[in-house]
Amino acid sequence: MTGIDLRPADEAVSSADAAAVAAGVAVRELAGIDDLNDTVQLLSDIWGRTGNPPVTPELLRAFSKAGNYIGGAFDGDALVGATIGFHSTPEKQSLHSHIAGVAPGLIGRSVGFAMKLHQRAWALDRGIRIIEWTFDPLVARNAYFNIGKLGAAPVEYLTNFYGVMSDVINGDDETDRLLVRWMLEDPLVVEAAANGRVPAVDAGLPGRTTVAVPTDIEAMRLDEPALAHEWRVRVRERLTDLLGTGGTIVGFDRVQGYVVQTGAAEVTR
Repeated sequence: MTGIDLRPADEAVSSADAAAVAAGVAVRELAGIDDLNDTVQLLSDIWGRTGNPPVTPELLRAFSKAGNYIGGAFDGDALVGATIGFHSTPEKQSLHSHIAGVAPGLIGRSVGFAMKLHQRAWALDRGIRIIEWTFDPLVARNAYFNIGKLGAAPVEYLTNFYGVMSDVINGDDETDRLLVRWMLEDPLVVEAAANGRVPAVDAGLPGRTTVAVPTDIEAMRLDEPALAHEWRVRVRERLTDLLGTGGTIVGFDRVQGYVVQTGAAEVTR
């Protein structure tokens, strides 16, 4: 670097380009009907929803025409990842990232990270400074990805947000979700975009507690659905109690789970 400060959109593009190279993919916007059909097929395959896709080509076509975000990651000519987001209410000046998925064979290559950084660059280029999305709080790898790698901040626990969804990822369990807010220009997020993670949090500081989650809830849902539901209720009760009394989720530890600063203490990373 020359020491010249980049405007946020330029910094975001630089970080996104580097992440795509590291993941060995090309990430771009999708708008053509063939790409949108491929997106629907990919997401249907990931979620195991043949005949009942999470989105339809017609909806994506309308989203694209209305200026929303549809991004895809390509390994050569093959679409291996997709992300879809739509604009929130005008006063929030934010994008709601509705769904994102990566082909199972590419898990571990940081394709999802490259896609989120492309989405971030797209948003900042349009004056959008916040992206929000939800994820299942029981899925440990997603919790770490969202909080530990991207620097998104959980802001709300949503109980059974979508109702029961019968697919290979959700099983027949209730669909509790954590809503996270990604402040795209926050120094922590800028650091995460450049380094691939945020600094680890200290779970042992005064006023902090942890909330454990299963190592692999998706396998548990297949093999032990009753136990998986017990985990759902346990984590729901613990997190809603902590957040409802002023607590803040400040990190995710791969061993101990969510790191929560209780309402009685100052939030410190």
